[in-house]
Amino acid sequence: MGEQQQVQFPQEVIDEYAALGIDLPALFSAGHLGTRMGVEIVEAAAERVVGTMPVEGNTQPYGLLHGGASAVLAETLGSVGAMLHGGSTKIAVGVDLNCTHHRGVRSGLVTGVATPVHRGRSTATYEIVISDEEGRRVCTGRLTCLLRDVSPGGAPAGAAG
Repeated sequence: MGEQQQVQFPQEVIDEYAALGIDLPALFSAGHLGTRMGVEIVEAAAERVVGTMPVEGNTQPYGLLHGGASAVLAETLGSVGAMLHGGSTKIAVGVDLNCTHHRGVRSGLVTGVATPVHRGRSTATYEIVISDEEGRRVCTGRLTCLLRDVSPGGAPAGAAG
């Protein structure tokens, strides 16, 4: 799906994770699902996360962008924002995702922008606006993540290893 772009992180975030020996682009990616769908995160900070996804390859039988594909983009961007808000001592786990689909898209690239609605100690909620190449809103998502402590081994506290 094209060349992978380098995600732009705030310098203080790069420094925090580098001190722990963590590969930020790998950690804050869309994972295997996002790779298959062509999701690219192009900007990432707790205050704003931006990513893109091609419509081609992510359509339903009528040729329109699949609502589930929009949900993947929304959850990916909101989760990245929540992880950055939580910092290196927390892991973000999605607990609620809501998507409202406003218009169909048949081609091109969609862009999602996640901005915080609430950033607390134990939860973070992000609104994600997905737009087409003409800037028309395609989908509005809202994601709430639980922020769990990371155990010394790197897994969330209480998680099976």
